[in-house]
Amino acid sequence: MLLAIDTSAGTSVAVVDRDGGVLAERTEPDTMRHAEVVGELIEAVLRESGVAVAALSGVVAGMGPGPFTGLRVGIAAAKAFAFGAGKPLVPVVSHDAVAFERYAAGHEGPLLVVTDARRRELYWSTYTGVDDAGLPIRSDGPGLSRPDRLPETDPTQPDPARVDARIVSAGSLGMLAELLYANGRPFAADEPLYLRSPDVTLSSGPKRVSA
Repeated sequence: MLLAIDTSAGTSVAVVDRDGGVLAERTEPDTMRHAEVVGELIEAVLRESGVAVAALSGVVAGMGPGPFTGLRVGIAAAKAFAFGAGKPLVPVVSHDAVAFERYAAGHEGPLLVVTDARRRELYWSTYTGVDDAGLPIRSDGPGLSRPDRLPETDPTQPDPARVDARIVSAGSLGMLAELLYANGRPFAADEPLYLRSPDVTLSSGPKRVSA
């Protein structure tokens, strides 16, 4: 069983089991309240699922892409919980979870997953379908661009169905992690996918003070 956390868009937390599916999931779509609600949602899904921390086999972190401030809240929460519980951290690309959910629901063919990057920009990833294990095949991305500069479609292929995700389901994130592990596939790199520099940066040198 896994605890899954994603704050790449809104905030979503779930407890999942490879055989039992999504045991409990809570979401908060407000993109400005990640730090306020993530702890409450973790407590809620553990209580609702009846799963003890000791019974978890790992903690899944949605690695984005996502805005710096929001994304780091979920990753920090996942790492802190994993460290405190003595469980491994399982990094998963958030867009892959959106694609996994859509394909699991019966979609076939190409897919364009889009999430809000703010500043009038979008995060995007493209997929061609699923492999023999039902895992989404990402063909490009994650990337960052203006809405009018999203990836051009291949004229020899059908246009991809576009999914504008307002929230990334932690339930789907966790079930994707379970399927990756069951099929011996690698997880994502343990690196947040911010795709742009943070708004605030540290000065590279001493600050000058004038009289």
